[in-house]
Amino acid sequence: MPNRPESLPLHDAPPPAPQGVAVSGIVFAAFFSTSLLLLRLAVPADPAEPGVWLADPAARQWLGWSLKLIPLAGIAFLWFMGVIRDHVAAREDRFFATVFLGSGILLVGLLFVAGGIAEGVLRMFDTSPHETESLAAGSQAAFVLGRRLAASIMNTFASRMAAVFLFVTSSIGLRTKVWPRWISFAGYACGLVLLLLISEYAAMLFLLPAWVLLVSLQVLRSAVPPRERAR
Repeated sequence: MPNRPESLPLHDAPPPAPQGVAVSGIVFAAFFSTSLLLLRLAVPADPAEPGVWLADPAARQWLGWSLKLIPLAGIAFLWFMGVIRDHVAAREDRFFATVFLGSGILLVGLLFVAGGIAEGVLRMFDTSPHETESLAAGSQAAFVLGRRLAASIMNTFASRMAAVFLFVTSSIGLRTKVWPRWISFAGYACGLVLLLLISEYAAMLFLLPAWVLLVSLQVLRSAVPPRERAR
């Protein structure tokens, strides 16, 4: 049998990520919360609503700003995932790391798909107020389909994937002890709410940016030396 190759020499560990990158979680929380708030202000909660609000220029503008923030929030979320992996470092567990990466990437993908569908619906009816009356004639079915599809992706699929992300990230924090246990327990509670109650209360999606903000602040705090923290 051929001799087994000797183990390769270990290279120096890469330098840790800059402390300022941890701000990405705060950026995600701000952008995503603002996007959800503008969405709730612009669009009625009932998915079966016939689209009368499309005649309001202010509502269309709010929805447009909400959709513009979704890609920025998704990009910031990917950087936040990198911050978590860097914070865990060598204590990372392969099993939880796989679910962590999969759920996070799927969550961003679903948010982008829902935002793309909503953007298409908005562009379809981005007309002057008197032209929007044609919605009742032949385009209402397309509007209802796009509206229901975007709402289903956001409230059924993306929210459940957000719950999986909260569960696995909280488990990583609990196993590696990179933040206090109560933060992980809060993540479990938020994930359980998103898993069970999001269909009845869409506003529960605000729990995701709230928990990400909490973790980001803890990561930033742990990066500050104790002497500087006491000043």
